[in-house]
Amino acid sequence: MRKNITRAMLTVAIMAVPAWATATPWTIDSDHSNVGFSVSHLMVSHVRGNFNKYAGVVDINDKEIAKSTVNVTIDAASINTNVEKRDEHLRSADFFDVTKYPTLTFVSKKWTKAGKGGLKVTGDLTIHGITKTVVLNVAPFSKEIKDPWGNTRRGTSATATINRKDYGLVWNQALEAGGVAVGEEVTISLDVELVKSQQQ
Repeated sequence: MRKNITRAMLTVAIMAVPAWATATPWTIDSDHSNVGFSVSHLMVSHVRGNFNKYAGVVDINDKEIAKSTVNVTIDAASINTNVEKRDEHLRSADFFDVTKYPTLTFVSKKWTKAGKGGLKVTGDLTIHGITKTVVLNVAPFSKEIKDPWGNTRRGTSATATINRKDYGLVWNQALEAGGVAVGEEVTISLDVELVKSQQQ
């Protein structure tokens, strides 16, 4: 079942790559990548989690970076904070409402060079049926390497910060001592390993 879901998401992502793209698309290797996040809890610590199911295509044009694209689809129900009761709450209508909004998506609109070989990737992030513009701070892509099975790989990492209320995720609980149980600011952290599509 998981393979079928991943295959369907990957098909959608590949179809979204524009026809004018000249570079070979790379697929995200979800077995060696991580889509993570953290948010403050009770104003004293942070809860970290990730999404276990996702698929995407990154079309990298090294010669003309502005012509690069990325399209990613995430299975909202795959959220995992290592506490099942909390994950069930996050899947409910109080937060992601995964029955009504089964996926999160990111589609890039603009790639620009940043300092020290990094990139700023601006795109549309859709969560809970709401789309907002987000800027990913992307580390320099690694050089291409051949793995022991003949595949060509490269990787990168990225971060961004969003306000969950912008996406309609407004549930909270007031604390007797003041403040709230769950912070509004969410830090997104990505570690991405890519495989050149034509060699998969």
